[in-house]
Amino acid sequence: MVDLICIGCNKKPEEIQEYIDMGKEENMTPSKYVWEKEGTLNRSNGHFTCTSCYIKIGMPSSSRGWVAP
Repeated sequence: MVDLICIGCNKKPEEIQEYIDMGKEENMTPSKYVWEKEGTLNRSNGHFTCTSCYIKIGMPSSSRGWVAP
């Protein structure tokens, strides 16, 4: 698995409270939660955007679904 990093705040899932909380709810690590459930995850390079960064960049979308570059 590639290293996961938010392209907005440059934090790993283990450093972002929303993924810590969701991982606990789903009984998995924050990184596993992002890998399995985060819609903005670019699986080829591990880039994603946490919710607050996604909002800050204007909540981009596309007909195919938006993933981080």
